[in-house]
Amino acid sequence: MSVFRDDFLWGGAIAANQAEGAWNVDGKGPCTADYLYLGNYSDNDPALTIDPTQYYPTHEAIDFYHRYKEDIALMAEMGFKCFRFSIAWSRIFPNGDEEEPNEAGLKYYEDLVRTCHQFGIEPMVTLSHTETPIGLIKKYGGWRNRKMIDIFLHYAETMFKHLNTVRYWITFNEINFIFEEGMLVQNGGVTLQEGDNLKQLTWQVVHHQMVASARAVQLCHRYIPDAYIGAMMEGSLAYPISCKPEDVLATQKDNQDYTYTFLDVLIKGEYPKAWQAEMNHEHIRIETEPEDFVDLKKGVQNYIPFSYYCMRISSEEIQKSVQKKPVKNPFTETTDWGTTIDPIGLRYVLNDYYERYQLPCFIVENGLGAKDVLTEDHQVHDSYRIEFMRKHIEQMRLAVEDGVDVLGYTMWAAIDIVSQSKGEMSKRYGFIYVDRDDHGNGTGNRYRKDGFYWYQKVIATNGEDLG
Repeated sequence: MSVFRDDFLWGGAIAANQAEGAWNVDGKGPCTADYLYLGNYSDNDPALTIDPTQYYPTHEAIDFYHRYKEDIALMAEMGFKCFRFSIAWSRIFPNGDEEEPNEAGLKYYEDLVRTCHQFGIEPMVTLSHTETPIGLIKKYGGWRNRKMIDIFLHYAETMFKHLNTVRYWITFNEINFIFEEGMLVQNGGVTLQEGDNLKQLTWQVVHHQMVASARAVQLCHRYIPDAYIGAMMEGSLAYPISCKPEDVLATQKDNQDYTYTFLDVLIKGEYPKAWQAEMNHEHIRIETEPEDFVDLKKGVQNYIPFSYYCMRISSEEIQKSVQKKPVKNPFTETTDWGTTIDPIGLRYVLNDYYERYQLPCFIVENGLGAKDVLTEDHQVHDSYRIEFMRKHIEQMRLAVEDGVDVLGYTMWAAIDIVSQSKGEMSKRYGFIYVDRDDHGNGTGNRYRKDGFYWYQKVIATNGEDLG
């Protein structure tokens, strides 16, 4: 008998800007992701114009916009119970703030949800996933502007009305990842201006998004009372580099800043005392309204969706440094891109989150980016990915045995898509191979990898057969 609940949601995930393509089709407006080319994904202030000499990966991506029925059929063949995707905000409101939505965009997502249901797949919808309509940046300055809260709520309400058969929602993707390079513009729609205090600006953006999330939670429950909804976390925690007391203390603060402050606001509805003390100490003042704190309390989320790729290392020295470069863990392996592989860390995070917040968890991203090779007879032997996921699912299973309530697991990614970190196609995550290279060359044909059949077996046995 499986340790996982009978209705455990096995599946996979993608993001609109990394998969759909069709960037200017059927009335869609441009978003921040549409202005990123292979060389500027980490820029905090990219040029928001199109350079005809550059290749923009999101413009075509894998053409999921036109091929979604074929792709969802493949996911159904794998046995998916859940498919997580995001909505391109500018496909619904081309400039971001129109009063009336783009009907073609609405129809696309309505059809996408309908197709999922036809295959018996539960859709999970992310409202904001590393893209902001360019119109909102030019007109309002993105999420630095408080007006974005009401604009987002109008967008969110539109989707709740039209996709009211969807039970699983994410307001903001990896909301705590905004302090990483390039994420202020990708997650916050904010470009730096002269005189900006970066830390203060970033927390102002975060506050606006967390208030927007809390209000969206309340709004969602009016239309879909039994919905699971909340902001998603980048789920890494930090290990201390040593048991030196100063390193342990620095790691405690690291986890407070990067993880618990966000979860405390999203789940408890209040900023922790440690955060307030730090803001006072650094003379940082973010602009708030009294009703913000009422809404944060009323709009707490009812589950914890998070991504997990690896854990972090922290120390007194790292916390004092301006550029916090990742430190290699000598006890773990790494991917081809230098990312730590730490399956046990997933069990650690699940236990930590559940013990602290007593809410069901949902792993909405976990996977391995690798340079897959398509053979002449159109096969991909991705045993390394199978091994990666086997070890992580084993640790998830152990966490369930520990008593953690886990709702589901949607691997990243359901199919090969454009990488979010640099825009590459060669950094492949899916169990379905897409014949496109880093510059958009290829047939676009889909091929089942070895992992496709392995995951099919995992799902069919509800996580019992990982062989």
